[in-house]
Amino acid sequence: MLAQKSLIESSLQYALERGAEFAEVFIEKNFSQKIQILNSKPESISNNMDFGLGLRLFIGEEIFYATTNIIEEENIRSLIDKVLFKAKAQSKQMNALPEELLTANNLTSLRVKPWDQNIKDKLKFLNSIDKKAREHSALIQQVSISLNQSVQEVLIANSEGVFVEDIRPYTTLAAQSIAEDKGQKQQGMERFGKMMGSEAFDNFDIDSFANGISAQAIRLLTAKEAPGGKMPVLLNNGFGGVIFHEACGHGLETTSVATGASAFSGKLDQKIAHEEVTAIDNGQMEHQWGSLEFDDEGTKTQNTALIENGVLKSYLVDKMGSIKTGYDMTGSGRRQSYHYAPASRMRNTYIAAGKHKLEDMIKDVDYGLFAQKLGGGSVDTGTGAYNFAVQEGRIIRNGRLEETVKGASLIGTGFDTLSKICKVGKDLELAPGTCGSVSGWIPVTVGQPPLLVSEITVGGTANE
Repeated sequence: MLAQKSLIESSLQYALERGAEFAEVFIEKNFSQKIQILNSKPESISNNMDFGLGLRLFIGEEIFYATTNIIEEENIRSLIDKVLFKAKAQSKQMNALPEELLTANNLTSLRVKPWDQNIKDKLKFLNSIDKKAREHSALIQQVSISLNQSVQEVLIANSEGVFVEDIRPYTTLAAQSIAEDKGQKQQGMERFGKMMGSEAFDNFDIDSFANGISAQAIRLLTAKEAPGGKMPVLLNNGFGGVIFHEACGHGLETTSVATGASAFSGKLDQKIAHEEVTAIDNGQMEHQWGSLEFDDEGTKTQNTALIENGVLKSYLVDKMGSIKTGYDMTGSGRRQSYHYAPASRMRNTYIAAGKHKLEDMIKDVDYGLFAQKLGGGSVDTGTGAYNFAVQEGRIIRNGRLEETVKGASLIGTGFDTLSKICKVGKDLELAPGTCGSVSGWIPVTVGQPPLLVSEITVGGTANE
């Protein structure tokens, strides 16, 4: 246990006696390791350890938050006094904590701990990916690979009886190939991530991963500039789900809903999408990058249906969001570390599989864009307006996939795009990512099957 139960109980009770209406401690021990190679050579190897406590107190709808690295009774009480020095003391009685500490590890695996594996073996694994990526073509000029692993141990307790402990392992691999020909450079990128230790790579397909990033870079060397204008867009599965995550998902978090700043505020039980669209935020998926048995407020996570057959059914609700809106908590309170107070955030968020085959969806398009792989973008959560780069696209002409194009961007709003989804494909795929917001950067999963949108504004420079 990261701290004695008696210390936690006395600290929470002291906070209530000093005027807090709700008190919570989040204690964290985090080991992280990062290994990067560039041009077949180690570029950096780092190991870090962080340990500390985050203290969160509520008075009405006002939040007080502070952190410390010294987890001793005198220091914690001094921290409480400093946080609440302006608050009027009104002594309250704390709810009794459970006799047994609730623990969770059902969704994760930590069979091979990152610190137990030899650095040389990890470098050998990364160099095997590098070698395979370079062998794909003589045009591959540079390969960079990053392996990031961390193990986060947390203890969460509050004055309402929550008392849980969790161990959360994360392993992610990111790689990039750069191809060059006649002075032109293009890149291919891919990412892999699981809530596991190093055993995440037991059945890893090095050839497919390495060839995939290099093949993409080579294809883009001969790609034409994308055309612009309003047209049908077929969004590919997997990371294509980042559009829903950014343009719609953030707007469903009570972080923005509670203040009325979201375009989705007040729209529960209203139709906001095509009837084929069902959207899920699920914290209970085994080994998935955004899963948690308990959220960072100690609430059991769940499988939350956000949209069912086009109708908005739920928001993502943390504790303060529940206080402000009256909605039940959904186990969506998340934070990067003890340095941050939690807020309502997404977990594994995706559009559920539909009934259409990809080839049939392509045949339905006379002329449009297949957004084969999306890149980064930006969104205004208040309006849902987004702008996303298409890392790799293909033109659809007369129901056939034709030339590869580059330089396209997708411009629209979440509401408009949801309403114009006309077909949802069968092949659901998930992809790991990292999401930044008010409570820091957290691991999330995005995903979807292929989606056919009848019209999106495509930014491009070519004329068709």
